[in-house]
Amino acid sequence: MAISSILAFWSVGALLIAVPGPDWAFAISAGLRRQVLPAAGGIVLGYAVMTAVVAAGLGLLVASTPVALTALTLVGGLYLVWLGSKVLRHPTAPSSSGVASAGDSRFSTLLQGMAVSGLNPKGLLIFVAVLPQFADSRAAWPLPAQLATLGLAFTLTCAVVYLSVGAAAERLLLARPTVARVVSRVSGASMVVIGGALLVDHLSLVDHLS
Repeated sequence: MAISSILAFWSVGALLIAVPGPDWAFAISAGLRRQVLPAAGGIVLGYAVMTAVVAAGLGLLVASTPVALTALTLVGGLYLVWLGSKVLRHPTAPSSSGVASAGDSRFSTLLQGMAVSGLNPKGLLIFVAVLPQFADSRAAWPLPAQLATLGLAFTLTCAVVYLSVGAAAERLLLARPTVARVVSRVSGASMVVIGGALLVDHLSLVDHLS
């Protein structure tokens, strides 16, 4: 597989990762709870699973089945609304000792991270619609190996970005309780708005088709 293809996909993927979305909001929220590693680890595992699914050829099946893609998007929207509402109800409140008041366990945060990335519509778009365009059926590498390599490049970039985002939130905001609460609420509201927009958009599409 040509290095140029990997770099071309990586540049597109990196630009999309840099656009704030559900992953960013979740990483910031986790950073305020001092759970950067499990949050970033969950996000990475979610994209690793998506990489395996696409490399196995199931991504093309989902892409060619509008009902399945719509269902995944709706589930993702519902999950974001639920998770964002949870953050809004219980915003992070750092204690006087500088340790954030714990909400979820590290394992729970890991699972939430997997769900956020695994059901992230932007991630689904990248893996189902964008990534296959950079694979070459005439290349010496088998197609599954090419897809896995491209997916791994995206996943590793996510690891660096979301570890940095979460660590920055933890370092800069935990010493500022008032600002931390505001940012926590903004993160929760962002997830609710993104999830709600997805639900409205796709439900209206379903009604139009029916």
